[in-house]
Amino acid sequence: MAADTPHTDARLAAGHDKSLLRFITCGSVDDGKSTLIGRLLYETQALYDDQLGALAADSKRYGTQGDEPDFALLVDGLSAEREQGITIDVAYRFFATDRRKFIVADTPGHEQYTRNMVTGASTADLAVILVDARKGVLTQTRRHGILAALLGIRDIVLAVNKLDLAGWSQDTFAAIDRDYRAFAHSLGIERVTSIPLSALRGDNIAAPSTYTPWYEGPSLIEHLERVEAGRADAEATPLRLPVQWVNRPNADFRGFAGRLLGGRVRPGDRVRVLPSGRESSIERIVTFDGDLPEARAGQSVTLTLADEIDVSRGDVICAADDPAGLADQFEATLVWMADAPMLPGRPYLVKMGASTLGASFGHPKYRLDVNSLEHLAAKTLELNEIGVANLTLDRAVAFDPYAVNRDMGSFIVIDRYTNQTVGAGLLHFALRRSQNIHWQAVEVDKAARMRQHGHKPCVLWLTGLSGSGKSTIANIVERQLHARGAHTYLLDGDNVRHGLSRDLGFTDADRVENIRRIGEVARLMVDAGLIVITAFISPFRSERRLARGMVEDGEFIEIFVDTPLAVAEQRDPKGLYRKARRGELANFTGVDSPYEAPEMPELRIDTLADTPEDAATRIVELLVARGVLRSG
Repeated sequence: MAADTPHTDARLAAGHDKSLLRFITCGSVDDGKSTLIGRLLYETQALYDDQLGALAADSKRYGTQGDEPDFALLVDGLSAEREQGITIDVAYRFFATDRRKFIVADTPGHEQYTRNMVTGASTADLAVILVDARKGVLTQTRRHGILAALLGIRDIVLAVNKLDLAGWSQDTFAAIDRDYRAFAHSLGIERVTSIPLSALRGDNIAAPSTYTPWYEGPSLIEHLERVEAGRADAEATPLRLPVQWVNRPNADFRGFAGRLLGGRVRPGDRVRVLPSGRESSIERIVTFDGDLPEARAGQSVTLTLADEIDVSRGDVICAADDPAGLADQFEATLVWMADAPMLPGRPYLVKMGASTLGASFGHPKYRLDVNSLEHLAAKTLELNEIGVANLTLDRAVAFDPYAVNRDMGSFIVIDRYTNQTVGAGLLHFALRRSQNIHWQAVEVDKAARMRQHGHKPCVLWLTGLSGSGKSTIANIVERQLHARGAHTYLLDGDNVRHGLSRDLGFTDADRVENIRRIGEVARLMVDAGLIVITAFISPFRSERRLARGMVEDGEFIEIFVDTPLAVAEQRDPKGLYRKARRGELANFTGVDSPYEAPEMPELRIDTLADTPEDAATRIVELLVARGVLRSG
């Protein structure tokens, strides 16, 4: 590895001030991607690499006189890595020439690894798309072009590889070039550089090949050295610095650390901090090596302000005369990366910059066919699918559209329960209603209604399998509360399906939407000062957490009506289990759809030990103990 060589420190120091180009390589199976990466590492002075690149570079540059490393060994090493399945994740390679440093994302070409290409391309300035000269432009070639365009890459290198196996035919190369340029034009990509190659032989990789005298363009490495990196575009955008850390080592210093995602900044520049909207001016630009007269996009710095204004982690320091947008609802492209599908209405976490926010998605407007660009109808998004949907956050956030600033307009999606990354997205624009709809203040509020009713409002959320006895217990609870003079309303699963949710089925996505609607209705009823009793299977923990989050702390009481599946199926008062077992009823909880039991309910009812009347009495006693009802 490079860290073990005596030359590493000098080489790193020499490359410190070089510009950086990030690019991806992609192509169909057997187009020669691994061979090309191996050749690039072999032909350059590799700074460092976590596999074989640095070793190969050191062998070439510092090996004994007359010795040359075995290029086939390097390619075999990369191929062995592929066989071990490492390319399910993106592998990054690092190398450098005398003019520039490079980070190349080695992304797999298979359609099932679409998420991996999206990950690699999200920070890339350029894409090298390989084409086998014998096969021409394939469906997979077009797919990669579509994804590159979607992710904002506007520089494409069409590497027409294995031209030696096509007799170094200029006509073959020209036909592939014409075909791909026409396709790229339809995507709005105009900067296409086509290069005839033999990655295995090294032709036109680092130097012109004698086999292509008709080709007058640059070699691949020469082009990569010359192409303009994306940071130049970032510097032309307005100032954006998301605050990652508030640095206050003593009373005399308060700085805001982060990486500039756009623009330039100098002491004296006026800035605006979002979401607060407060303004100040830059006093100092602080780095470990001392203050700077100017900082540019891509640099990590600490800014101090001339005024003492409130700035926190996750806030964004913007140019005062051209601030970022501020909204909590967006249209977004979403790339789904999890085995479990994206379910509209389900609560997720979204991470944007240094901010983590509660989020949910609406029903997809469409799913994108990455082979044809066709917009397809979809209710959910499955693994590796790309679609467009509305995104709702739990608070407003500073943003730029992805097309304007890729860093300010991108986000990742995190599962609340597993804490795993399940998706990534690109913001298109804020929904107009998020800026035009405001909360209307009312004079008669929940507190006034509570005083009139003589008790506190809450939601009694009964959950359990079909046949567990939820509806029976709920009815008895409401009867007992009514006898005490409490103001109540019972929301029963079957009754709601006759009206509010009559358009929904029983797929996972429809179940999520059903519970979201019930949660919203229950929230309104709690605001009306009522004790709301719900009796729903509500099989998913995520949706029960969503409903809990819609009301204030202490107002949601989860009651697990615990009945073993065998007992519930034996009862089967509606004959539903029998239908499900015969295959006449799909997506039935407990048979072919899961039930996620509550982990920490406020109350557990054991229906094998408690009668429905006893269970109802325990629930009412719990309300008294929690102060919802007065005793007596």
